Amino acid sequence: MEFNWSAEDEAFRHEFRSWLEANLPKDQKRDDGLGMMREDGADDWKRRLEWHRKMHSGGWVGISWPKEYGGRGASLVQQLIYNEELARANPPMLVNGLGIMLVGPTIIHWGTEEQKKRYVPKILSGEEIWCQGYSEPGAGSDVASLQTRAVEEGDYFIVNGQKVWTSDAHHADWCILLTRTDPEAPKHKGISYILVDMHSPGVTVRPLVQITGDANFNEVFFEDVKVPKKNLMGEKNQGWQVAITTLMFERSGIGGGRDMLGQVKELKTLAEMVSHNGGSAWDNSDVRQKISQFACEASAIKYTGYRQITRRLKGLPPGPEGSVLKLAASELNLRMNKFAMELLGPYSQMEFKAPFAMDKGKWSYRMLSSRALTIAGGTSEIQHNIIGERVMGLPKG
Repeated sequence: MEFNWSAEDEAFRHEFRSWLEANLPKDQKRDDGLGMMREDGADDWKRRLEWHRKMHSGGWVGISWPKEYGGRGASLVQQLIYNEELARANPPMLVNGLGIMLVGPTIIHWGTEEQKKRYVPKILSGEEIWCQGYSEPGAGSDVASLQTRAVEEGDYFIVNGQKVWTSDAHHADWCILLTRTDPEAPKHKGISYILVDMHSPGVTVRPLVQITGDANFNEVFFEDVKVPKKNLMGEKNQGWQVAITTLMFERSGIGGGRDMLGQVKELKTLAEMVSHNGGSAWDNSDVRQKISQFACEASAIKYTGYRQITRRLKGLPPGPEGSVLKLAASELNLRMNKFAMELLGPYSQMEFKAPFAMDKGKWSYRMLSSRALTIAGGTSEIQHNIIGERVMGLPKG
């Protein structure tokens, strides 16, 4: 990849930075760094929705998506610059994270022209929020063993089944749903990928309260839900191919979209705050060595993300780098949060925003939520298998 930005790219950076400085109110509460797992009530959702709409009105949502569907047509290099400037400004998160990270790119890649024009613009505007219906109570990491069924009836599929750990389902208007349409086929066959209106009769959403106290995960039930056949994405019984495309976007998004170096800097600041033997924890060479190691790993993740960009610049879909990014970033995040608990000692027991909590208690929240990222998008164990078998060519265990 060429790391010398062109004059056009630098002009793009200046334009976006200037727009953020002009449009992000000085008293606007910035993102607290707790990530997309945070669910802070109706007022927070409204605040994020308003910010999303302002970003969209300025043409700053889905910037690399084609102009004919409402995007900006920006290059992938400019997408990288965009992510860097967002990390620098630290604004509130957009409301349609899954729609932008997973659904839109999948529809652009696999959808019919009618589907692209119908769904993509409203993903960008935030008019329609999306969720992902993959995992089931008996089919978590082994998604292909799913049992949700879709039976043809005239111009419709009739869907019955259950999904679980469905992020943002309680806000969602639409769902990308994996269903079994041929129960006699081998488990990776006979699966179809359909788009389901979450307001359809027979759809029930029940929030699940996590260890953090948030409830942005859900279980979703489908009881005789009618879905028009025109909502099929790709070919019937060939939905696994479409699902893998979505997973590649998800894994590269989870890994490549995280500001790991920024988190390292926050950890350094925490070490400087914590008292230790008459000074700060940062004065301890072992602590500095540990945080320096985290910085090295975060830099490696950053440049692996650049490799992913290079692949996309060649016109290829996301590749195995997505699994590497997802595995490395989620595991590094977990280890950094564990180390923060060691630094905090007794203060690590204080909840987020609790009185007297050091650094607002955000590290204990991060610790409790960080395990989720080692599961979402395919567990770390699954990523090890993918990398070992499909990248390194090792025999199956």
